Amino acid sequence: MSIFIDHATRLVVQGITGRDGSFHAKQMIAYGTAVVAGVTPGKGGQQFEGAVPVFNTVAEAVHETRANTAVIYVPAAVASSAIFEAADAGIGLIICITEGIPVLDMTRVLPFLHERGARLIGPNCPGLISPGKSNVGIIPGNICQPGKIGVVSRSGTLTYEIVHQLSTHGLGQTTCMAARPPAANAIRPGSPGQRAGGGRSPAGALTLAWTAEKRFLLPRRQ
Repeated sequence: MSIFIDHATRLVVQGITGRDGSFHAKQMIAYGTAVVAGVTPGKGGQQFEGAVPVFNTVAEAVHETRANTAVIYVPAAVASSAIFEAADAGIGLIICITEGIPVLDMTRVLPFLHERGARLIGPNCPGLISPGKSNVGIIPGNICQPGKIGVVSRSGTLTYEIVHQLSTHGLGQTTCMAARPPAANAIRPGSPGQRAGGGRSPAGALTLAWTAEKRFLLPRRQ
């Protein structure tokens, strides 16, 4: 049983004409995800890859295509505005791939989402995939296979590693999701989550894999 995304997912890609948005939109389309619209202000009326209509606003995209999920590939400076726009247009599930969004911006975003009953995955995350059904974000579809194990992680690359190991051993997945919490962007120099060399420490990062029969933790390898 998949969660959040499946064959019923109708996706709008915010930033679809940008470098990252266009690349990953092509990957999602190739995987079989129902990408029904793209949004780039000022480029409404265009067609992405000759098949996906581009709109100026999310509200227009939702009205014309009945999109119910949004994925965001826009610069950090305007990412919070993109989240606001998606929620205001009635999108129920918003996946924000963008990293480096100011923490103060997110303190304004979260109450707004709660008021509208919208769910946010991210920011600074690779998104999620329900193998064989839908892929929203940047998780490589070729390392996943359908099955009955779900994976939820706080780390993007650790998600790839665990999913690849599961698939290699014939253990398919229902949904794989990496949902880095907003606070993860707030690590400051000298904090417990900061490495001496300046990078973020892996300490505390966990991946949770579950099945219908049992639940178990797969900690990050040190």
